[in-house]
Amino acid sequence: MSRIKIFADSTSDLAPEWIQQHDIGIIPLYVVFGDESLKDGAEIKPEQLYERVSQNGRLPKTAAPSPADFMTAFQPYIDQGDEILYISLSSELSSTYQNARLASSEFPEGRISVIDSKNLSSGIALMVMKAVYAAEKGQTLNQITNLIEAMKPNVRTEFVIDTLEYLHKGGRCSGMQNLIGSLLKIRPVIRVTDGKMAPAYKVRGKREKALEQMLNNTLSQKDQIDPELLIVVHTMAEEDALDLQKSLQEQTGARVELTTAGCVVCSHCGPKTIGIIYSTVL
Repeated sequence: MSRIKIFADSTSDLAPEWIQQHDIGIIPLYVVFGDESLKDGAEIKPEQLYERVSQNGRLPKTAAPSPADFMTAFQPYIDQGDEILYISLSSELSSTYQNARLASSEFPEGRISVIDSKNLSSGIALMVMKAVYAAEKGQTLNQITNLIEAMKPNVRTEFVIDTLEYLHKGGRCSGMQNLIGSLLKIRPVIRVTDGKMAPAYKVRGKREKALEQMLNNTLSQKDQIDPELLIVVHTMAEEDALDLQKSLQEQTGARVELTTAGCVVCSHCGPKTIGIIYSTVL
């Protein structure tokens, strides 16, 4: 009986211990500074990204893995008789999914399943871990694919962004919006909707107020939350993340884990971004 190898890309923000424990394959996206192209997570970390942005005042670009990158990653597992399930960054945000599909078409039909997560960051991680647990229970590639496709619409991903600076540098808000937002301490809350990052609402005032609102939004759904795994993801906001983890564990009874965002999310949202990701029960 063939083994199912689970793959994700570096935007999934999976905790390193999960990757190691469950032998999850990670295909990095690229972080591009001028003519220098670096593999997310392997050749550049968020702290180094922030340092570079601070020094030169410009955000990097990001680029999808090529079809050749996927073929190189997949080939050894196909050669040894495994099947592959790959869960990608949303096709609304990147060509990563399309490139993975192109690569999978070069292999025997039915050996590789490529799923468009319609999500990002730990929204992908939640699906990956669900797939991992299903594979470890002996479910088939087709069964796991159907499980994740059914799960996709139920994943809730919400972030509080601490500063408008990175949205401004990335062209996602004007200089005037950045100035006014900074003066009034406006903190945007971003949700993933239909595979895209979309502003959900804004909170004016202290950071704690925005985090409390996000927590309350989650707790309003606590009777529907899948208790198997709920994720708090952050970048340089560990203290706040630990506080949210504790509150969520106490008030939902779910397993709540922490993870950190990689360079792709950091380059769009900036430091001290923090999110809560969960799935409602199927």
